[in-house]
Amino acid sequence: MTCPCGLGESLETCCGPFLKKSAFPETAEALMRSRYTAFAVGDIDYILDTHDPDTVHQVERASTESWSKQSEWLGLEILETDHGGAEDYTGTVEFVAKYKVKGTVINHREIATFRKQNGRWLFVDGEEVAGPPVVREGPKVGRNDPCPCGSGKKYKKCCGQAA
Repeated sequence: MTCPCGLGESLETCCGPFLKKSAFPETAEALMRSRYTAFAVGDIDYILDTHDPDTVHQVERASTESWSKQSEWLGLEILETDHGGAEDYTGTVEFVAKYKVKGTVINHREIATFRKQNGRWLFVDGEEVAGPPVVREGPKVGRNDPCPCGSGKKYKKCCGQAA
């Protein structure tokens, strides 16, 4: 199985050792990738174990586990990292986690903050980032314009009634 984190390696050679706790991520990005993988495979223990002890109380285990297991995980895209290297003690990772819940695709964009404690990277907190604005592809249909469905009725008397 290819690792859900998106590096193209197998789960066993990529994030698997982190989830099994036989190795620890050396960078904040590696921790971010392994946490995404943990969400994708439903390993909530790993999520809690890699969370900063000062903020882990904010995580509700039952709802996190339910969300993790009810979602179809579609991919992770790392947009930018700031510090978070093997020699650093703090860092941020901006990412987009893609998943589907009840048929709706979600692109969750976040800037995650990490810190190193006792030689291990930990997730501290994240700030959701709004995506780019939605741009209309065509002109706006007015209430009195002909309905774009081709019925011959005014928009307000046809498809505009549902809006």
